[in-house]
Order: sequence, then structure tokens, then C-alpha cells
Amino acid sequence: MFNMVKLRSMVVNADSTAVDSTSANDTRITTVGRLIRKYKLDEITQLWNVLKGDMSLVGPRPNVPRGVDVYTEEERRLLSVAPGVTDFSSIIFSDEGEILADKDDPDRAYDQLIRPWKSKLGLFYIDNQNILLDIKIIWWTIIAIISKKTALSNVVKELIKLNAPSDIVQVSRREKDLTPSQPPGLDKTENFS
Repeated sequence: MFNMVKLRSMVVNADSTAVDSTSANDTRITTVGRLIRKYKLDEITQLWNVLKGDMSLVGPRPNVPRGVDVYTEEERRLLSVAPGVTDFSSIIFSDEGEILADKDDPDRAYDQLIRPWKSKLGLFYIDNQNILLDIKIIWWTIIAIISKKTALSNVVKELIKLNAPSDIVQVSRREKDLTPSQPPGLDKTENFS
């Protein structure tokens, strides 16, 4: 557990709603907050957490306690490394707000549409991490602000080169709408809602 430093992009006490996932049309986002989020300026302040040793530049994104509480045993492996400011999923799901827009329950939609893939990508990163990959991910994160299509193309090429499972590669292309999926470590026959 640690406190993450972020620029405020939402109204005061936005977290009192107990909604952790933020859609693009979330009324809690301020006008200035929309610009902060669009250009990922709220992530820059996390460099303080990197300097303090709470975070790494690259690694699975940190989660709020309520999110960690529902992790499967396999997903708990994400907690074995320092969380990062960026990772594969930061590029692939940089449009998370748009994905969750118009969803009645953004947290549930996140858990069904995004969380399974973020977790799979985070676990894949843990199994393949090295300094060269970290440098590439940092570079692609910067590129994604200018051209997400270019960044995605590079990420997909790298995933293929690293022999990522075909389902991860397919989702990472972001050519199709996301459909509800199971998080890693949950058997297809188990109930997940």
C-alpha cells in the first residue's frame, strides 16, 4: 500500500462515490481535468513515487485496494513486482475512458472488458521483463500520445516476437470491440460477473 501522487482531474471528494473506474463522460471530471487526462499529465506526478521507490517506470499498473481484493490467486502475482507508471496495457487501453463511456456500471464493465486483459498483459510482462523491453514500452507510451495506431503496431510486433498467446495479441490489436472475458486464474466454468 502506498499513496500515489496524481494531478487532480476530478471534483473534490470524487472518490466518495465508491466508483473506481472512470468513463470519458464521467461527470466528476473537471474541464481542466479532461485536458490533464487527454495528455496523460496526471501520470507525470507519479515520477515522485518512482523516486521514493514506491513505483517503477515500467510495470503492471497499481490498483486500488477494492480492485486488489477481487484478484484471483494468479492475478496476485501482479503484486510481486513494483507497480509501474506505464506498461503494455497503458498503451493498449489508453482509451479506457471511451471504452467505459455510457456503461451503466463502469466498475463492472472494467472488470469484464479491461481487467482480464490488463492482468494477462501484466503477467506476461513479469515473465518477460528486461531493461530493453522497459525502454521500448516507455518510448511507445510517448508515441501513443501522438499516434496510438503507431504505438499499437509496435506493441503487437513485440508481443508476437516474444511469443505472446494469440488471444493477447488479438486483443492488443484493438481492431474489434472488447467482449466480457475471464480474468487469469478463473476457470471458464466459474461464475464471473
